[in-house]
Amino acid sequence: MALILNEEQKMLKDSANEFLAANAPVEQFRTLRDNNYEAFDTDLWPAIVEMGWTALTIPEEYNGLDFGYVGLGQVLEEMGRNLTKAPLLSSIVLGGTALVHSTNAGLKSKWIPAIMNGTSRIAFAQDEKNYFDPSVIETTAVATANGYQINGTKKMVIDGAGADAYVVVAKTEEGESALFLVEADNKDIAIKTDILLDAGTYATLTFDNVNIANDQRISEPGKGDELLNLVDNAGAICLSAEMMGMIKAAFEQTIAYLQERTQFGKRIGSYQALQHRAAKIFCEIELCKSVVITALQGLDNQAENLDELACLSKSKLGKTLKVVSNEAMQMHGGIGVTDDVNIGFYFKRARVAQRLFGDYNYHLDRYARLNQY
Repeated sequence: MALILNEEQKMLKDSANEFLAANAPVEQFRTLRDNNYEAFDTDLWPAIVEMGWTALTIPEEYNGLDFGYVGLGQVLEEMGRNLTKAPLLSSIVLGGTALVHSTNAGLKSKWIPAIMNGTSRIAFAQDEKNYFDPSVIETTAVATANGYQINGTKKMVIDGAGADAYVVVAKTEEGESALFLVEADNKDIAIKTDILLDAGTYATLTFDNVNIANDQRISEPGKGDELLNLVDNAGAICLSAEMMGMIKAAFEQTIAYLQERTQFGKRIGSYQALQHRAAKIFCEIELCKSVVITALQGLDNQAENLDELACLSKSKLGKTLKVVSNEAMQMHGGIGVTDDVNIGFYFKRARVAQRLFGDYNYHLDRYARLNQY
């Protein structure tokens, strides 16, 4: 398959670029941070819904556009470029993927239109340690007479504060990881909001004897691990697309700075040492473009090697984002760590994005295991 965008995908990317530049530039990120770390602009979210971005991966039977993850990836890339804060990754990529691939018709008919229309938001509750490892699930879901009782604690729940429901990963009595939909207004859920380095809001959720009905189970028996793996792959790949936007923006801002900053009577971009470092980054960025679009196409086509594509995209983009953000900070010099320029925001966001859904060490190790190295 050609590693290029078709005309419709290009048009979507261009429209996203124009919309976000006008309505959600990096300056908005600064404003949200300074306004007591607001999770996102509540006026921007309805506009995003109106743009149709929440419907891109929703099947037509739910009045979605069924445009695919390649298209959604272009939107996420532009959001990464502008550091746009919006619950698209949490509610649509994670929550939406879990619901779309569920066999629970009742949950799908209730919640898919709701998250697509922006009237409800879903957050994905999986992590339990200070690192990503989907094999470590200690939260339990014990069968009761009318459903399940959930106990446990979840960390790093993206956009968890303010969500209307959670997709909760818990171990059943059979030892299987299963996915359940738990509405946020349950009085037995304790929510603690955390603000991390990237000024993003993440939640720690504690489930204390939370009772839910049988029809709140998203994954069918015996299919929970498979569905969880798909959601994690979608999260890693779509986050990689967002990271692609961060990489491009950080690189472009650094090149612009090299062309205007003078030292010893010369523009610092004229020094060959900095030119070589910039050229190396440019080559890495070109590789990343191919990696991301291949992985997004794999999601759309349900590729047999999707696990490997997720590992490749998240590890490559994670490593490159670290290198680019480090180089950008060094080339900017002391001003890079101040609030006078935006490059520091990309540096901080990079540190959190690298760890979400596994850092490059995790995915390199996973890739090796998949190929029995």
